[in-house]
Amino acid sequence: MKKLRAGARAASAGKKRAGIKKAPAAPKLSLKSVILAALADMKALEVKILDVRGLTDIADFMVIASGTSDRHVRSVAQRVVEKTKEAGFRPHGVEGQQDSDWVLIDLHEMIVHVMLPRVREFYGLEKLWDLSTTKRIARA
Repeated sequence: MKKLRAGARAASAGKKRAGIKKAPAAPKLSLKSVILAALADMKALEVKILDVRGLTDIADFMVIASGTSDRHVRSVAQRVVEKTKEAGFRPHGVEGQQDSDWVLIDLHEMIVHVMLPRVREFYGLEKLWDLSTTKRIARA
């Protein structure tokens, strides 16, 4: 029995010396790529990413997407929450899932808005948070 253990130790030591290494861990996906994949998976419409770093401290980016119905909006938002949790990103909060005409998902550095098209048009978040539009208005 002792000979078998000694042989196994020698074999494992030989593998280490031969340069055999463990396979590298899978690369960690970025939050942005996880969100975009979840939105694409659920066929969200008119996905837009806004860089709001110069405008607010609440987030670095806002993602705005539309759904075709309140059920679709709810499903898209649920998929984003599921996929981000699977990737290791915990949402800080989710609002609006009951009515489902506008669901907001706070993921710390990114905020995701999934809305019905009429709600999206009414509130005009792209115009409000788009830095290039804001700069144009300020110059006028």
